Amino acid sequence: MSQILWVDDEIDLLQPYIIYLKGKNYDVETASNGEDAIGLVENRQFDIVFLDENMPGISGLETLQEIKRLHPEVPVVMITKSEEEHIMEQAIGEKIADYLIKPVNPSQILLCLKKHIHQQEIVTEQVQQNYRQEWSDITYLIDTASTIEEWQAIERLLSKWDLELAGIEPEQAGHSGMHSLIDDQRTQANAAFAKWIAKNYETWFAPSASRPILSQDVMKHAVFPLLDKGEKVLLCVIDNFRYDQWKTIQPLISEFYSIRTEEQYTSILPTATQYARNAIFSGLLPLQIQEMYPQYWVEEGDEESKNQYERELVQTLLDRYRRRESFNYWKVNESDFCERVIQQLKSVQTPLNIVVLNFIDMLSHSRTESKIMRELANDEAAYRSLTLSWFRHSPTYELLRRAAERGFTLVLTTDHGTTRVKNAVQIVADKNTNTNIRYKVGKALNCASKNVMTIEQPKRIGLPCPNVSSSYMFCTGSDFFAYPNQFNYYAQYFRNTFQHGGISLEEMIIPLVTMVPKAR
Repeated sequence: MSQILWVDDEIDLLQPYIIYLKGKNYDVETASNGEDAIGLVENRQFDIVFLDENMPGISGLETLQEIKRLHPEVPVVMITKSEEEHIMEQAIGEKIADYLIKPVNPSQILLCLKKHIHQQEIVTEQVQQNYRQEWSDITYLIDTASTIEEWQAIERLLSKWDLELAGIEPEQAGHSGMHSLIDDQRTQANAAFAKWIAKNYETWFAPSASRPILSQDVMKHAVFPLLDKGEKVLLCVIDNFRYDQWKTIQPLISEFYSIRTEEQYTSILPTATQYARNAIFSGLLPLQIQEMYPQYWVEEGDEESKNQYERELVQTLLDRYRRRESFNYWKVNESDFCERVIQQLKSVQTPLNIVVLNFIDMLSHSRTESKIMRELANDEAAYRSLTLSWFRHSPTYELLRRAAERGFTLVLTTDHGTTRVKNAVQIVADKNTNTNIRYKVGKALNCASKNVMTIEQPKRIGLPCPNVSSSYMFCTGSDFFAYPNQFNYYAQYFRNTFQHGGISLEEMIIPLVTMVPKAR
């Protein structure tokens, strides 16, 4: 039963309201002055306070200040006869939840209670009802999807419900199993998507094949047309950035940018920086990079950074297309360097500007290695929350705000997403096999799991072969590879960490958004 405190020096005249609320199953305590109200608040916990603004003795505003000092979380609704602006401003400054002008009617009071006490409960019930109604439609889409556009729509729908259901507390969703329902549906979607990729992926690389926008197409598809129109472009590539994370930070970016186009494109396999991001900046598949620019390709077994030649690869792309635009390239790993980029942006006149932000990638890796980070990001909702907190408080937010002020068209994207892995599958491989736990490349790969995709002839999908007999093997869904030696240890170590390199909607279906500055 919700506890209401109603404070008014004419409380006796409000008995019909109090009887009405008690009939609606509310417990109503009353006070006729500020002193008594403060005494009640000191000794009892109330869910909401209705407070008269004009009372003798301690005024309503003074009483409000004291209530907020004692219990800042309790919503206070100011009730006043006055509509003077300065009184309203002062009350709002003291963080009232709402205000009503006398005379009030019962429906206004009931609406206030629903808004400030029961809103979460009402929203939860409505969200659950809406998801139940749409669940069968999404299941049908998963069962019948036959194009990349349909899989993109499924990822948008699943992300939408991930975000909406994340706002429901587990105990509220427990009786209906909402959280497990969306988790199961995403598992079902990823299993079906992996089968579809296994059937269709190789066909995208045949001559003159019809295919979706892939990593190597991003610059030609999203950036070159803007440059052709004379726009000044900032291409922002956030490493390891999922579609649901984009939707999480979108409201903040929308403070100074308007969306022109919001698309999704498909990361090539492996969904890893060495392959996908190098493909973005070069406009080439990894095998083509190795063959055309061997000095810029770093093999899996090499100790060098796998993405150290991005600036050079951008230049090769511009040269091949005989484009004469000058460009800036920044890779941001630390806040201090981002601050320097912000300063440089003030005087930038170059048409093409590229910034790579590695924070999300660093977050996913630190979550694997740090027990504290595992606790902070123990599921997708917490992972998104950390992304939002990072963006809100990092120099990246200021970087994009300044870019808007300077009139840059913003292209925001990523090289690949990430997925939370849960199930270890045993793989046998030689000692020269790479270390990524979502994909393996090497000789004599052997995995008993049926939920893997094996590419015996990597050149057919534009991938280099470290050796003549090398093949690639990709995990699907939430699986990850572990070797027989110390299998249980590594299965436990990596379980519920965020990884990339394999096949899932989260890793492959990723955002590509073009935005223009809002008019100031």
